[in-house]
Amino acid sequence: MDVEHGQGEELDDESAAVLKVVGRQIKLWRREAGLTQAELGAEIGYGEEMVSSVERGIRAPKPEFLDGADRVLEADGKLSAFRGDVAEARYPRKVRDLAKLEAEAVEIGAYGTHNIHGLLQTEEYARALFDVRRPALSADDQERFVSARMARQEIVRKQSAPTLTFVQEEVTLLRPIGGREVLCRQLEHILEVGRLRHVEVQVMPMDREDHAGMGGEMQILKLGDGSAVGQSETQLTSRLVSDPKQVQLLDLRYGIIRAQALSPRESLAYIEKVLGEA
Repeated sequence: MDVEHGQGEELDDESAAVLKVVGRQIKLWRREAGLTQAELGAEIGYGEEMVSSVERGIRAPKPEFLDGADRVLEADGKLSAFRGDVAEARYPRKVRDLAKLEAEAVEIGAYGTHNIHGLLQTEEYARALFDVRRPALSADDQERFVSARMARQEIVRKQSAPTLTFVQEEVTLLRPIGGREVLCRQLEHILEVGRLRHVEVQVMPMDREDHAGMGGEMQILKLGDGSAVGQSETQLTSRLVSDPKQVQLLDLRYGIIRAQALSPRESLAYIEKVLGEA
């Protein structure tokens, strides 16, 4: 499911505040060391403009930037310690909120209509998917969204992973986002994940006359306390649904979609067939 919709999306206030604090600390340590921005950049492999942007809280430093600055400025781990805070700040708020819900879920069901669901995507497929956005995303936004999507996938293979079910429209397995080689590796990845004991992947054939999913993409997250949250999507928004009646409606609809799709075994066989013909 595609949840990073914003074109040139601004950092929210919470993220901006974190980056300003980190940038201020780097600036203080740099000045204490008697280095200019250009000198620090040269030592850690970044340009002066990047160092300036980080210090002003405009750009989020990557882990290697923080580790390099920590080493050169002899901060004894104090700058590297910001890695986790900066990682969260790089992601849009709605992605952080969704990731927290996914981490609490005991069961996740998702129906995807126009691209492979985010929890199933390879990094190169995700990057290609953001690359075809129009209007085009900035390089920073693209990197932010790809990083966020890959981070969410930690729940797929964690020890206490939730039960995961996916229904993918057949066309999502055929559209060569990023080219044929990227698609082939993506299909191989789906097969690998789909064979995990806690994962079921189903395909919705294009020739189905009865189809309960014509309203668009959706996701159902069932939490450990017995509650559930739904998510639905349109072109520019991703909406979390917490009203029990609306969640129940989405859950019922998703169950019908699963019943109308190919079985998990049939679906994996079909994906193998598509891969062999790609």
